[in-house]
Amino acid sequence: MINRDGAVYVGVLECDVLLGAVGSLKQKRAIIRPVLARLRRLDVAATEAGDPDRHRRALIAIATVAGDPAAVQRVLDTCERQIVGEVEFEVLSTRRRVVGAHDE
Repeated sequence: MINRDGAVYVGVLECDVLLGAVGSLKQKRAIIRPVLARLRRLDVAATEAGDPDRHRRALIAIATVAGDPAAVQRVLDTCERQIVGEVEFEVLSTRRRVVGAHDE
């Protein structure tokens, strides 16, 4: 959605998570893939970023676009709540940014 003045806002959420007893990349993917699929149902872009070769750590990155910064924040809030509610891993930290046309 683009607002009346044509401004577009992009929001990015990064979640550093610690997985439980994961001994292989296959096990890690088995945990992360369903989480990413659930996030994508919220109409966001979601991927595993960072170092994919680390078995017990993952960086989940989510991006969304809207014409209203408050709408971007609401979507990121929903995604963050969903990730924090996952039982397969522990959220170590989150970081978010919202960038608009006024930002360079």
